[in-house]
Amino acid sequence: MKVDVLLGLQWGDEGKGKVVDVLAPKYDVVARFQGGPNAGHTLEFDGHKHVLHQIPSGIFRERIRNIIGNGVVLDPIVFKKEIEGLSKFNIDFKKNLFISKKTQLILPTHKLLDAAYEQSKGKDKIGSTLKGIGPSYQDKVARNGIRVGDIVAPDFEGRYRNLVKKHQNILSHYDFEYDLEEAEAPFIEAINFLRDFNLVNSEYVINECIRSSQTVLAEGAQGSLLDIDFGSYPYVTSSNTMTAGACTGLGVAPRNIGEVFGIFKAYCTRVGGGPFPTELFDEVGKRIQDEGHEFGATTGRPRRCGWLDLPALKYAIMINGVTQLFMMKADVLSILDELKICTHYKLSDGTLTEEMPFQLLDEEVNPVYKTFKGWATDVRDVKQYRNLPSELVSYIEYIEKETGVPITIVSLGPDRTETIVR
Repeated sequence: MKVDVLLGLQWGDEGKGKVVDVLAPKYDVVARFQGGPNAGHTLEFDGHKHVLHQIPSGIFRERIRNIIGNGVVLDPIVFKKEIEGLSKFNIDFKKNLFISKKTQLILPTHKLLDAAYEQSKGKDKIGSTLKGIGPSYQDKVARNGIRVGDIVAPDFEGRYRNLVKKHQNILSHYDFEYDLEEAEAPFIEAINFLRDFNLVNSEYVINECIRSSQTVLAEGAQGSLLDIDFGSYPYVTSSNTMTAGACTGLGVAPRNIGEVFGIFKAYCTRVGGGPFPTELFDEVGKRIQDEGHEFGATTGRPRRCGWLDLPALKYAIMINGVTQLFMMKADVLSILDELKICTHYKLSDGTLTEEMPFQLLDEEVNPVYKTFKGWATDVRDVKQYRNLPSELVSYIEYIEKETGVPITIVSLGPDRTETIVR
């Protein structure tokens, strides 16, 4: 049995949490393979809204095992709060949640470093979530990091203090005030809490699932255009958010990757800084923002909104090997009489291209649009594809034709029931 991968194809916030929840009944295992508490996977069902930051989105399904993989960076404080927030659901975490021993820990000083680095950039801030993600991955690559498996080692305290001293030395070079003692108390409490969970060599767990023909869904965080290598650098996250990240973040061989589900919004959004060719600065952009409740699930920051960008979407499909597309938030565009899709970029020399420039920040890029008639009707109660407005069907089929990939799920609202599976 192969591992299916689900990931975002834009700048994050595509609706991955909802889709994982919808797909979860088909799988025995759901595994997060990268990112950390900078993710905010939103699920809505039974009239309740839930935002998961580190725990895989299959956790609400009783029979599904959920794995936090080695490619993730884990904040014990956030983890403890998440678990406590889910206590009312009577979830058997001992049975259904496993954490890789190789998962890197986010220390309080990682968050302090994150804030100090961002402050020092002045007007050139990249829009970090300030969750300590980047500094934690830095320590991982520099071979300084502390992993989940280390918390049961007899010399954990010493390792922790040595790394904190290194971080304090770096902080001393910045004009940045902090109170470490205040931040440390909940961290130590959370570490003790974490020790009671299933800490495993998750690569063995995953591969045993493959061998025994169990179904596995690898859940990505952020979006492909935030990938550390292939995203809009330097306005990116600190991990590989694409399909290859599932291999390194879970210990899965490339030959064992099956379907690749690519999620995208019917329009585009972005949180924080960075290039955004189709961004709307007018009333239409504000209407989309309001109708789509486009505010970050992790930070609360307003999301910038714009038209669907086909060159960017095709790029993400190419680097991920996407086999199926899932289109989210089609219902949001119901408020508009006219829609646009960017089909090409026009460069400063007049050249038309479908390719992503090396550096969007330095290249003058003007989007070339194709206009579509809107469907201007509420679609949230539609249950069958054949009953969708013809204008929405035309919009969907145009994207399929241009990308060469079928759109097999159309989301018409935040609830798991407001979903059409083709």
